[in-house]
Amino acid sequence: MESPADTADDEASVFRALADPTRRQILEDLRGGELAAGEIASRFSISAPSISRHLGVLKGARLVTERRDANRILYSLAEERLAMCVGRFLSAVCPEQIVLRHSKWRAAPEGNAR
Repeated sequence: MESPADTADDEASVFRALADPTRRQILEDLRGGELAAGEIASRFSISAPSISRHLGVLKGARLVTERRDANRILYSLAEERLAMCVGRFLSAVCPEQIVLRHSKWRAAPEGNAR
């Protein structure tokens, strides 16, 4: 079982990973499904080694997973991990807003949910 200090360190790695706009964009790009490292790199004007470093930070924070397919590395968004870490923080900082937003999501008619 993790100690509170371990949990805090673990969550800190998530927020450090999210601090960079390139990494946030990679996570957004992965929202549509898994992508090969080369596909991810082609979406940016920075070097492939720089993208590789960003992917390494995201993988270290466990915000992405990878799998090999022959000579390609495919990355996927670790949605549950991202939601749990950010959600835990938001619940601690502004719990009333979480309840209000959740109520609004549930009350919104189909097609109008945000």
